[in-house]
Amino acid sequence: MNALPPAPDPFPAFAAIVVAAGKGLRAGQPLPKQFAQWRGKALVRHCVEALVAAGAAPVVVAIPEGSESLAEDALCGFEQVRFVIGGATRQESVRAALESLSDEAPAYVLIHDAARPVVVPSVLERLLSALDQAPGAIPVLPVVDSLAVDRDGFMDGTANREVLRRVQTPQAFAYADILAAHRNWQGAPHAGDDAQVARMAGLPVTLVAGDEAMYKLTFSEDFVAPLPAVRMGTGYDVHRLADGEDLWLCGVKIEHSQGLVGHSDADVAIHALVDAMLGAVAAGDIGQHFPPSNPQWRGASSGVFLQHACEVVAHAGYVVGNVDVTIICEAPKIGPHRDLMRARLAELMGVDIGCVSVKATTTEGLGFTGRREGIAAQAIATLVKAG
Repeated sequence: MNALPPAPDPFPAFAAIVVAAGKGLRAGQPLPKQFAQWRGKALVRHCVEALVAAGAAPVVVAIPEGSESLAEDALCGFEQVRFVIGGATRQESVRAALESLSDEAPAYVLIHDAARPVVVPSVLERLLSALDQAPGAIPVLPVVDSLAVDRDGFMDGTANREVLRRVQTPQAFAYADILAAHRNWQGAPHAGDDAQVARMAGLPVTLVAGDEAMYKLTFSEDFVAPLPAVRMGTGYDVHRLADGEDLWLCGVKIEHSQGLVGHSDADVAIHALVDAMLGAVAAGDIGQHFPPSNPQWRGASSGVFLQHACEVVAHAGYVVGNVDVTIICEAPKIGPHRDLMRARLAELMGVDIGCVSVKATTTEGLGFTGRREGIAAQAIATLVKAG
């Protein structure tokens, strides 16, 4: 079930059409872009959810022939949604969807492109309110850049941006009027949008303020989420203490009566730090990158793991902002080694020592660390976008 907010109060009853019948080839996706994943769900689902939340009923989605299973998977759980097979052009797809609404004959209909996943409620309110004065209304944005006419790669005149507007969807219409306009279309093979169909039919179309958030996804790079400025990850690790083992913590060998047991050098602090860094960029954990079952890593220096984590972070487009490591043990005392540990971690990561914190605490004799059976460590890594 979908937990959606209630429809805004002032909206009159309306139906909606979502045009999702294209191939979306420019988007470079392995399937039509309207069914490709964007921010965790199919692109078309974003706008359908918003229209349903605003009170649209029914919502008719025009889809390509043969894509029924894709559409059903993308839009499962919506009782208000139904599908029609679209045509070879956008106009044919809209016409088919409009005709499918003839039994309901809603007073108003919104026509929206699936490639615009964000639908802003305040824009819907402006559109539907505008239909009190005109049979059509469209959201527009000003043109802020200078414009030039391109003729064979050379500038050939300019256009007056003051009278030009960028047109968005959804576009709102009185249902009977836009259906008649589509039925009577006598223009070119296809229209750029439904406002053009309405205008050719002599219908006045009023303009309302759009919203920059309602942008259109067109190219492959549009499907790549912008990197957040900061990412964080946490790590935790435990190793058992035993006689006859070396004790490595934060890349520093410490003289102690016991050492940590592990497939590598068992540096519990670095292992926690590596997990924190990998987690910050959603790159799994240390065991995935360096499986204990692989004999290659037997006795390996954990510094190798940390340098690898730095490479993974860099490949994801980030650098280390700061790290904070806490070692949990009764013995040995960490204080005398803290500065050397910080320096070694900074060297391995290629960062300033001021970006590295190493702390220690005990469990007051409680638990396995209190009984001196092992040492635990936890770490937090903060990454910042490179450049």
